[in-house]
Amino acid sequence: MGRIKKKGTAGQAKNFITRTQAVRKLQVSLPDFRRLCIYKGIYPREPRSKKKASKSSTPSTTFYYSRDINYLLHEPLLAKFRDHKALGKKISRHLGRGEVGDAARLERRGATKLSLDHIIKERYPTFVDALRDLDDALSLLFLFANLPSTSTVPPKTMALCQRLCLEFEHYLITTNSLRKSFLSIKGIYYQATIQGQDILWLVPYRFVQRVTGDVDFRIMGTFVEFYTTLLGFVNFRLYTSIGLIYPPRFNAKSDEQSGELGAFTLEGRGIEEPRQIESVNEHANGEDNGAMEPKKSIEEIQKQIAAIEEGSNTEQNISQGQDQYQAPDQEIIDAIDTFETTGDDADVLPQPQAGGIEAQSLFAPFTFFLSRETPRQPLEFILRAFGCKRIGFDAILGDGAFTNNEADPTITHQIVDRPPMASLPEEQQVSENSSDPSSTTVVKPGHRVPGRTYIQPQWVWDCINEVKLLRPDLYGPGATLPPHLSPWVKPTKGAYNPSAPLAEQEREGEAEEAEGLSDDEEDEEAPEDEEKSDDAAEDGVIILPSASTPAIANLRDDHGMTIAGSESGSDPTSEADSFAGFDSAPESDAEPALTQHQRELEAEAAGLTFSETLTKANGQPVKGILKASKGDEARKRAAKKRREEEEELERRKMMMGRKKRKMLDKMLHSNKQKEGEAGALRAKRRKIEAKKA
Repeated sequence: MGRIKKKGTAGQAKNFITRTQAVRKLQVSLPDFRRLCIYKGIYPREPRSKKKASKSSTPSTTFYYSRDINYLLHEPLLAKFRDHKALGKKISRHLGRGEVGDAARLERRGATKLSLDHIIKERYPTFVDALRDLDDALSLLFLFANLPSTSTVPPKTMALCQRLCLEFEHYLITTNSLRKSFLSIKGIYYQATIQGQDILWLVPYRFVQRVTGDVDFRIMGTFVEFYTTLLGFVNFRLYTSIGLIYPPRFNAKSDEQSGELGAFTLEGRGIEEPRQIESVNEHANGEDNGAMEPKKSIEEIQKQIAAIEEGSNTEQNISQGQDQYQAPDQEIIDAIDTFETTGDDADVLPQPQAGGIEAQSLFAPFTFFLSRETPRQPLEFILRAFGCKRIGFDAILGDGAFTNNEADPTITHQIVDRPPMASLPEEQQVSENSSDPSSTTVVKPGHRVPGRTYIQPQWVWDCINEVKLLRPDLYGPGATLPPHLSPWVKPTKGAYNPSAPLAEQEREGEAEEAEGLSDDEEDEEAPEDEEKSDDAAEDGVIILPSASTPAIANLRDDHGMTIAGSESGSDPTSEADSFAGFDSAPESDAEPALTQHQRELEAEAAGLTFSETLTKANGQPVKGILKASKGDEARKRAAKKRREEEEELERRKMMMGRKKRKMLDKMLHSNKQKEGEAGALRAKRRKIEAKKA
């Protein structure tokens, strides 16, 4: 007979442990247990059977791996937690005796500061691992950097988060590592590429934040304490990797005046490298007093030497040398290769992203001025990250501007978020020779400085996402801006794309079908009283009163329209005669002017001549006949095509198995829902464009 196993010694009961059992095993309080789990990266787990894992009739709610709790038994922070608890008991004992001085002395000398350095090294053995886990850290630290200081969020924590975030932004500016950004409802998304790792984080807008009481800032503060240590390690490694001194020099006076990025001064050999690179590029492009000529002479000498040494193959080597050394004479631009699909149903290959060269020179030639109503912090960060060195703004926005003079003639672009602006009068226009950049000249609201490009803030974000300069006239003050799309959502086949023309996204016959449906709705809602007829007349279609109006006789012409002066409406023989194109009884005089004018209007609206209108006799207006027939034909074609596709699909499904057929039905159902959403968006855009037209 085999040995009987004791309950709770194998399986899930051994692999999992409840939170209460873990707290008792570690001999710490529940808040300290939470802090320890956050520092060490240990999270609750979900067993397959809670009843078996809990070893009781009442299943618990929170479980941990037993090996994780055993791993925490050897954590040095446990001793710090116990020392801190013992110190708290001593302080409370002195306070109970009334010994306030001894309690203050113990609190000042006996308090030990927790060090999380060893935990950072344990959780991130390599630097790439730390970069991969930087998304949540940056999002939380930028959030706390924008929160107001309260009892739950001390000012020291805010200042530490702000300093670390600004140091990280300075690294992105120096290395041009920022790639994309997007304005959303939650905030501003940024994406940077550091050592081949894409880092995406969210920065909230700088509004007045109201700290509510339903948020547990004690747990969030634990995460902030861990993430500040992590970002400090990452900033140190990033700065030293490019030759910068960490931490950078901090100007407290500039920080008090809202200097932000301008409050830091970077030092090290990494700052001198960009200047050297610029000077080398100037020499290479021949911009410095003909510096290209010595390079050409050296190349010619090398070609001649190579041709002499070859001897027999002299001519061939000379031609190869010319082909080889033609590159320095031309301007070389390293363009990124694009991978195009070979067919409509082929897989779309991921396109390579732009590198630091494009980001470094996008806004480099320009000088920007930020108006007071624009968000200074994100605009300054993005412009500097993409090459702009000269950014000015009003002195009320803070310290660190290139110029505070809005009328400075060196400014090429001004970012505004105001209604349409007028040009400055001649007596207020700024002359380039007389203006002083150091002085502050206030431009009156609603006026422009001649020769300057005025744009809205969205232009900056769209330019960096497209990695090219877009047309500034589309983003002028008061202009209707193009759709701001997420750079991480790529358009797929069949989905609605706001940036593409509507004609390229519509299926065959969709526009005609929609036009026919809209015309039918208009015909059903056509007014019959005089007030609605007057409204229709304003649109170019004259609708005369109906035959039931007592003021006008019940008269109809040969096209079914009520016409004043006609006398052949009630006679059926006259309708038959008029169908052939002539009247049974010739009129004594010429046709009344009102009748002829009405027919000319109908012919003009239908795009036909007056003679062609006489051949239409279906008892309704010509315009209505054409639109109704056009819409009916489009709907019939679409219905016929859909019916053929459904029949072909049913024939193919008959050859499938049951499992594959169910899977296909689910796919078709989801595709139908997506197509319906895309069709609704296209219909909405079609109506908007029709109203604009």
